[in-house]
Parts: sequence; structure tokens; C-alpha cells
Amino acid sequence: MNIGIIGAGAIANVMLERVNHDAHENLKITNVLVRDKEKYQHLEKDFDVQLHADLDAFLASDMDIVVEAANVEVAKSVLPQVLGEKDAMLISVGALAEGKFVAQLMQIAKKHDTTLHLPSGAIGGLDLLQNAQAYGELESVKLTSRKPAASLTYETTEAEKAVFEGKAIDAIKHFPKNMNVAVILAMAGIGMERTQVLLIADPRTDRNTHHIEVKGAFGKASFTIENNPLPENPKTSYLAAISILGTLERINRNFVIGG
Repeated sequence: MNIGIIGAGAIANVMLERVNHDAHENLKITNVLVRDKEKYQHLEKDFDVQLHADLDAFLASDMDIVVEAANVEVAKSVLPQVLGEKDAMLISVGALAEGKFVAQLMQIAKKHDTTLHLPSGAIGGLDLLQNAQAYGELESVKLTSRKPAASLTYETTEAEKAVFEGKAIDAIKHFPKNMNVAVILAMAGIGMERTQVLLIADPRTDRNTHHIEVKGAFGKASFTIENNPLPENPKTSYLAAISILGTLERINRNFVIGG
């Protein structure tokens, strides 16, 4: 599978290392879209990729899927055109906080017979939510996220503090760089309006922890994910990065587990 990447930050570099440098079987990153080709020229030599600064030229390349690994603003700008030509994977899922944008992407994908893949990111259990909600039988979903205080507030605090409590739709508006997990959880389950979020700033922790509680006709479930930070970028969870690779592997398989 030939892969294109939009962006050249920490996650993009992890992908390049794991896929191209480590010679990942059946996966190869062939093209990278950046704003400044000169700045990232070393990527061509280091990872045997073709750099592009023009979206049209990038999309004209031989790629089976395009992975957005930039930011919400870039995702909103380029994803409609990308999805009109290629299958895509969205990392900056905060871009999906607006229902109109989601509807636009769904319409484009249907018209052009393309697929938008959303990796589970820094959480898990999305198969449970989707299965439980298949017939609209989920009753409630609550996400409690605990993060290092410095990543959420400029205030100095010695005790943990709830900085947000409410709907997922409002959580992503107030914390657009910290609540991707709320978006993906809501989309897999009962939606942005009904999914409840509690966000805690904790000065005593150096990692992100997500606790998910689900109730429905199936019964109830709760699970906790305590994420180690990505060495290349401590603001990103390790699991968020490797979930991208895991999703790419599953797309390329003939034998699929779960779902």
C-alpha cells in the first residue's frame, strides 16, 4: 500500500521511521505534502519519499491512501479535495466537531466512492460503542480525561481541578487541541450532544489518562487507558501515534479481527 502524508511533524516522523526506515511489510510512504520543501528536503534522502508543496501535484501521485497529520486548520482546508480523489485518514479529528463539515465530507465520499478512516487515537473500545449503538441502544457515554495541568491551564495549581464538564461538542470548542478523544468517542457512540465529558487538570501527573463509562441495553462497561507520552512529542500520546499504523495495517489485511 502506497501512503501519502500531509504534514511533517512528530506523528509524520514516527510514521516515516516505523514504515519506511524499518521497512514495514506491505506499507510504504511515498509522498509527503509540506508547506516548505526546502525546510524538509532531508526527508527525501532519509526516507526515500517525494516532497510536494502543491496539493494538486501531491494528489496526482501514485497513492492508495492519504494520511492527514497536520492540524485542524489544514485538515478543514484540504480534506474535501483529498477525499474527492483518494481514500483518506484523518488524525486531527477535531475538524469533525462541526456537523456541517461532517455532512460535506460524507457527501463527497459517497459521490466519489472514497473512504475516510478515523483511527481510535489515544483511546480504545470503539468497537464496543459501535456495536452497542448499532440499533440505537446506547443510553449514556461519559469520558473523564485527566491531563497534566500545564497542558490545560496557565494557572499554577497544587491540586487537581476540573477545567470542563459538559457536552463533547462544547469540550472540543473550549479545548480544540486536547479533546480529539471526545470527538472520536462521540462519533462512535451517541453523538456530540449526548456524550458527557469531564476534563481534569492534574499537576501531579505527567501523562494523559482517559476513563470511559458506557451504559446501554447490552449492559455496562468501563475502562481506563493510561497513556505514555510519545518521546518525539510529549504532548502526543504514544497510543495515538501507533493507532495510525495499526489502522493502516488493518486496511491492508484480508483477515480482519473485531469491529
